[in-house]
Amino acid sequence: MIVYGKQISFYILEKYPELIEEVYLQKEIDKKLFYRFSNVAKIVRVDFKKAQAMAKGGNHQGFLLKIRDLELTSFSDVKDENFILILYNITDIGNIGAIVRSAYVFGVDAVIVTSQKHFNFEAVVRSSSGALLSMPIVMYPNTLDLINELKMSGFKTYGMDFGGEDLAKSKFDKKKAIFLGSEGNGIPKKILLKMDKKISIKMVREFDSLNVSAAAAIVCDRIANG
Repeated sequence: MIVYGKQISFYILEKYPELIEEVYLQKEIDKKLFYRFSNVAKIVRVDFKKAQAMAKGGNHQGFLLKIRDLELTSFSDVKDENFILILYNITDIGNIGAIVRSAYVFGVDAVIVTSQKHFNFEAVVRSSSGALLSMPIVMYPNTLDLINELKMSGFKTYGMDFGGEDLAKSKFDKKKAIFLGSEGNGIPKKILLKMDKKISIKMVREFDSLNVSAAAAIVCDRIANG
């Protein structure tokens, strides 16, 4: 897997050097930094054209890393946790990355992606500023089956919906699974009917909706900090 960009490269070097398999540099860098990279993996010099191809046209800033492929986590490995975030049919990479970042900061134990068949680790590592490296990710395509599994594992399920209870007044069980839907379509009624409770973020001024990543951050903060 290739990740690119200065800050994400520095983050991985600092926190997860064991993941680095090769370092690709398109620019000259500080000798001390070069030494640190050389201590963990082979360094390969690449020209601008090669770097652009590896980054698929992204802004690599002269830094690219080949890191060990990440793996999905199984549901059985997270069923004993207490705080899970479920992303229903959310496909925007920027939103997913921002949600994973907030989830990590506010103590979410795992993120489950449902109603999807593929998860783009490479892109989300970057869009989450590296937080994905510390967050278990589960793929569970069938949402109704997932809800049954969660309930059998002792979770209370909460679905974000305009008509739900005010988040500021809501109480949450110790084992909680929060469902977030896409901005465009939200969570379908057939899924919401299976929730133990619907919750919403009450807005002072009338507007269509919050960005889903902003909503996720608000919910996670409310649960973590009251």
